[in-house]
Amino acid sequence: MFFFDPTYLIFMLPAFILMMAVQMYVKSAYNKWSRVQTRSHMTGAQAAERLIQRGGLYDVTVQPVGGNLTDNYNPRTKVLNLSQGVYQGNSVAALAVAAHELGHAMQDKEGYFPLRLRAAMVPAVNIGSYLGWILIIIGVLLRMTGLAWVGVLVFATGALFALATLPVELNASARARRLLHDAGLIVGDDEMSGVSNVLNAAALTYVAALITAVLQLLYWASMVFGMGGRRRS
Repeated sequence: MFFFDPTYLIFMLPAFILMMAVQMYVKSAYNKWSRVQTRSHMTGAQAAERLIQRGGLYDVTVQPVGGNLTDNYNPRTKVLNLSQGVYQGNSVAALAVAAHELGHAMQDKEGYFPLRLRAAMVPAVNIGSYLGWILIIIGVLLRMTGLAWVGVLVFATGALFALATLPVELNASARARRLLHDAGLIVGDDEMSGVSNVLNAAALTYVAALITAVLQLLYWASMVFGMGGRRRS
C-alpha cells in the first residue's frame, strides 16, 4: 500500500526529475572544464599542497581515493581525499574541486559553526532516516496518529540536515574561489569562469537534495494528516 501509493509520485516525481537534471548538469560542467588545462599547470594534489602551506593547515594531508568525484575532507583524520581525476589532473575542474575540499579543511580549522552544527546533527539524522518512516507506518497501520506525527518529526531531521549543509557547501565554494585567485593558481577571467561553473553546478546538487528532502517530508506529513481527517470523519 505504501510502496505503490500514487500520491508518492505526485510529491517525488518532480524531485527525481530535478535530481537527474542536476546530475547531468554537474557531469557536463565537470567534463567540459576537466578538458581545459590551467595556465599554472599544477595538478589538484599540487594545488592542494600549495594552499595547505599558505593557509597554515600543517596537520592536513592529501591522498588519492578511488572513484569519480568522490572527493571529500575527513575532519576526524584531517585527510583531504581527492579522486584520481582531481589528484592527478591539472585542469580547471580539478583545481576547483581540490580547492573546495580544502575550503572544508579551513572551516574545520576555524571551528566554522555551520560545519560543527552539521557534524553534530549526523547521529540524529542517521537514526531519523531509518526510524522516522517506521514510526509513521506503524502509526498509520495502528491508527495511532500521535505516533505517526512523532515519526514525521523524527524524519524531519533529514530535511534539517540538508538545510544545514547548504551554507557549509556555499561557504567552501566561496573560499575556493578566493584561495585559487589569491594564490595565483587560477589566472584570467576564463579560468575563473570555469571554476565558478564547476562549483555552482556542484552547489545545485545540495539545493536539489534539500528540495527532495522537503518533498519527501511533505508526503509523509500529508499521509498522517489525511489519516487524522479520516478518523474525525
